[in-house]
Formats: sequence, structure tokens, C-alpha cells
Amino acid sequence: MADDALVIFTPSGKRGRFALGTPVLTAARKLGVDLDSVCGGRGICSKCQITPGYGEFPKHGVTVSHEALSEWNAVEARYKRIRGLIDGRRLGCQAKIQGDVVIDVPPESQVHRQVIRKSATARKILMDPATRLYYIEVAEPDMDEPTGDFQRVVAALREQWQIADATIDIGLLRRLQPVLRKGEWKITVAIHRDHHGTTRVIDLWPGFFEGQLYGLAIDLGSTTIAAHLCNLTDGSVVVSSGLMNPQIRFGEDLMSRVSYVMMNEGGDVEMTSAIRTALNGVAQAVAIEAEVDPKLIVETVFVCNPIMHHLLLGIDPVELGQAPFALATSDSLSLGAADLELTSINPNAQIYILPCIAGHVGADCAAVALSEQPDKSEDMVLIVDVGTNAELLLGNKDRVMACSSPTGPAFEGAQISAGQRAAPGAIERVEIDPVTKEPRFRVIGSDLWSDDPAFAAATAQTGVTGICGSGIIEVIAEMRMAGLVDASGLIGSAAQTGTRRCIPTGRTNSYVLFDGTEAGGPLITVTQGDVRAIQLGKSALYAGARLLMDQLGIDKVDRVVLAGAFGAHISPKHAMVLGMIPDCRLDKVTSAGNAAGTGARIALCNVASRASIEKVVKRIHKVETAIAPGFQEHFVAANAIPHATDPFPELAAVISLPDISFNTHNAETGTGGHRRRRG
Repeated sequence: MADDALVIFTPSGKRGRFALGTPVLTAARKLGVDLDSVCGGRGICSKCQITPGYGEFPKHGVTVSHEALSEWNAVEARYKRIRGLIDGRRLGCQAKIQGDVVIDVPPESQVHRQVIRKSATARKILMDPATRLYYIEVAEPDMDEPTGDFQRVVAALREQWQIADATIDIGLLRRLQPVLRKGEWKITVAIHRDHHGTTRVIDLWPGFFEGQLYGLAIDLGSTTIAAHLCNLTDGSVVVSSGLMNPQIRFGEDLMSRVSYVMMNEGGDVEMTSAIRTALNGVAQAVAIEAEVDPKLIVETVFVCNPIMHHLLLGIDPVELGQAPFALATSDSLSLGAADLELTSINPNAQIYILPCIAGHVGADCAAVALSEQPDKSEDMVLIVDVGTNAELLLGNKDRVMACSSPTGPAFEGAQISAGQRAAPGAIERVEIDPVTKEPRFRVIGSDLWSDDPAFAAATAQTGVTGICGSGIIEVIAEMRMAGLVDASGLIGSAAQTGTRRCIPTGRTNSYVLFDGTEAGGPLITVTQGDVRAIQLGKSALYAGARLLMDQLGIDKVDRVVLAGAFGAHISPKHAMVLGMIPDCRLDKVTSAGNAAGTGARIALCNVASRASIEKVVKRIHKVETAIAPGFQEHFVAANAIPHATDPFPELAAVISLPDISFNTHNAETGTGGHRRRRG
């Protein structure tokens, strides 16, 4: 065995090699991983809880054995016995590294909690929920009319509310007689009537119940989970909450998770268990925050991509990892809470999962279509839901096309040298002076720019910790506009760019965005590898859009809608400079916020919308980028910033990009890149 081991932390993606026997907490501190600890490593505070991952991790190039960490010790056993510890968790101060290992830091163990930016977007929704409260007066039993109590409840519903053929769960039936007698034959029932006409009683109270019913609209993403607790009377969002998807420890992108399942027997069961545990946790959290009885959460609507869809349902996603990318089912699903082991809400709560469009275009894309309604648009609209896997809709009232593009996690700060998730201290906005080449930036948690005299004091608590997704988009676009990066994506040297912020890094150059080393902080640079990672992601996104445009025989779109948590924070100008989206008037590039979450809320609050989106989905034509003949050609051309061949006249009308080249062929002329001389 080697003298050291590779340790990879998720969700940060930070990694390093450490001597065997090093405590996980020590490794985390040396790498700058956000792992909390209050007691100084004595196993008292429990803040440093971690979850190790075992098995094959092809994305990280490691195989983790069950001996990768030291054995469970007496301190951990005592803590679990007295305070409780979730199965699979370890204390980072007690667990010692014995081999290559992938370690997940759960949200509650992070000092700077992840900022889940999938907040609810304001939207007027016509209220017509599937679940409502009805007060009824039930006939008392009569020996001359020998009918059961429930049959008389059904009769009362029919006579007093014109609700026919209601059914009831056996567990609720056991409660019926005591409730009827306590209410002196007057009760309030919660009735769920779905869009297919099925009617069921899902809860009941003695007498007149004056409380409210609630529902959860959940956007189950591959990186984040966002939940909106909605009042089913007026549709208002009472509380929004979110957390990192715990499956990240099995792989940041979807294909990595499929690979994990393929290479680890029972891997799909592990991931299903992880996500259901997280969903129970978030349901409990929103109920506590809203001071709502969890039993009053009587409905949940889910939107998710196809792989998350299958893992939520407990279906092995392996077929989605290979052509022809067959779904187990593409139809919508209506289930009970028990079917998904959702124990933190009403046990009779009803679950609705929107339909999927195709093997790589899921219920989340259907929710975006429900929210943004491209099928009713008079003009040609491109809707881009940017995430680890981008989903695109293009069309108008005549025809709508859809595809997905494997953008990867770079847009979310992963695979970037100084990248991180959106958390306090992360650089999210950047400007670079085109003359001096000096940057200024803003971090999450402060509204001040870094050149403001009060910036240091305002960010003293968080510091400047790294670059999140919107920050890396802006800094590379700003570097292109300032002449620090050429059209091919090459970063120039100090001599070529005229700034000492461009420093040599091996055979390439990097740009120093922030140097906090004098104060014990990080050196944050944008490396050539960072630019390449963003180029790959944006090329996949643009190629997907061009593929849909080819299918419709058009060269221009009238408007672009950026959806998703990340899309809400992308600057249209910077996205256009990078060539992430097709050329369009900048004032026609708008953000829809978390459109998938909005679609989930619409489906939660308006039962007729469920039938509507099920019809729309059947009319959307799916293009499979993985096998489309033109995708590779579009992808290669889109590597240039903004593009190798496509003109961007609307962008050129407002921004003039420097005509520069830093490649070695121009070295002798002094107009381009430098050639490294051999000694």
C-alpha cells in the first residue's frame, strides 16, 4: 500500500493526498474544505459529521474500499448511543484515512451553508387544487337502514357537495368511527380529486376544521433540491427551502451516477435511500420553519430529470446510460406518500410526478414548458434550463422541439480550479477594466464591490473563498472583452496582455483575480484549464440550440429565456460574449427564474394544468443530441469565443471584441502568442 492516499471531498470537489492515519478533519482543514468543528476534535460537538462513499468512482478515478477509513471507535459509538448518528455517518475528527476515499460533507456540517438559489418566482396561478376541505353532516346510524358509516359519509358528500364515488384508505377507515362520534356526526374531510376523476378521502377531523391544507412543490435537481411549501387555499409560498442533493458523493453529473450503479451492486438502492432521506428532511425542515403540522401537507408534486426520476422511484437507471436511453415510463405518475417512503408528511398525502419528454429530457423540462408555454408563443423562443445537464426548448405555437445537452458541472463551479458552489464568500460578479486589466468583483453575502473601501470589513466573516458558476462565466467573458483571452480561448502572457496579473502556470498562463495570500487567504486564479472547462460546457449548450434551429430550418431566434437557478444569475451580456446562447438582441434575453419550480407549483395548485401538460408533452418533438449527425460539427465550431463561424451581429452592435491571437504562430511578429524557447 502507498504511504499516502487520495482524499476527495464533495460537494466542493477539493482533493489532495495525505499520509495514512491523518484524521479526515485535518485533511479538510488543510484543503480549505468547509467542514465545521467547535470542540477541537474531541468528538463532543458532532459538527464534523461526514459520509464516506464506497465502491467504484470512475469520475474521480478511484475505487474506495470499506477499509478506506479507520474502524468505528469508542468515541463515535458513545456519541451515537447518547445523541444519535445517522447510519453511514462518521465523525471527521475520529475517522482516520487508511486509503483512497470520497467523502461527502452534508449541509449541516458546513460552516458556510450552500445558498440554494432556487427561490420561488412570483406567478399568478388560477387556484384549483386537487385537494380541498369539505364540511359535511352525516346521517346517524339507523337499525332500519343498515349501512356502514363510510357509506353514509359518501352519501353526504354526494348530497351536500355533488362529490361521487369517494374511496378511503384502510388506515384512515380505522379512524373514521371515533372521529364521527367525537364530532357528533359533523366532520370535515380532505378530499383529493385528480384530473382523471378519481376521488379519495385522505384525512378527516371532528366538527368544523378551521385549519389550512398545504402542498410541496419539489424541484429535484441533480445538484440541488428545492422545495416550496404552498398554501392550497391561495397558492402562496409559505416557505422555500433547499439543500444539496446527497447523491453528489456518488458523482457530480448524472452519467457518473449511472456508472456508479453499473459498477457497484446495489448502488441504485443506496442512491434511492439517500434521496428519500433527504426529502423527508427537507419536508420536516419547511414544516418546522413555517410552524405547520406536517400532517397538513397533503400533496407533493415532483419535477426532475429522467435519472433522478428513476432513482426517486427506486428504478435502476442503467438503461438511461446507454442508447436508446429507454425510460421505464414516460407518463405522469400519481402515487401515495408511502410509495416513496415520505414519512414526514401526511401518511395519505398524494404524489404527482409530471411526465417525462424523453430519455434525457425529463419532468423538469415538462415543468418549464408548463411555466413558460412555448407552445403558445407567437414568436420563436429558445428556453434554456441551465444545469449540470442543460435542457432546451425551441419553438412557437406551431411546433416545439426539445433536447438536452451534457454541459457538465463547470457552470456550477465544479471542475474549476478555484470553483465552489454558491455560498457566502464566493465571487459571483466580475468586471475587468479593459485599459488597466484590473478586476473588481462582488461576493455572495455582500452588495459591495471589492474596490469599495468598506469591502474588507463587510466580508470579514466570510472572506473571499472561490468562484461560483455565475462568477466564472463573467470573469472569462470579461477577460475576452479586456483582451486577456483570445477567440480560441487562450490566455495571453504578461508581455502579450500588458498586465502582471497574467502569470505563467506550467506551459500555459493564468489570470490572478484575487490574491489574499498576505492575509492568509487564497490565491484565486483563472487557469487555462478553467477556460477550457467552460468552453466545453458552453459549446455543448450552443450546439444543442443550433441543432434545434437546424430542425426548424431557422438561423435566428426572436428571444431567449434563461431558466433554472443558475440561469437566473447569468448576465445576458456575458452569456452572449461567451457564445453560450445564439445571437439575439440583449433586451430579448430574459430570466424566468426557477421555471421548473414554478411549473411544479402550477401543477400543485391547478389540477387542470396536469391534464394540459400531459397533452403538450406528447406534441413536443425530441432531438437526441448523442446521435444527431450535426452535433459534433456544431460543438467544434462553438469552441471559439463567441463562435468560429456564426456571426453575432446583435452582439457586435453593442460590444466590440478585441481581434487578438495568442497562439505560437504569431510569436515572431509580436502580435500574437509567445513561443517557449528551448534552453
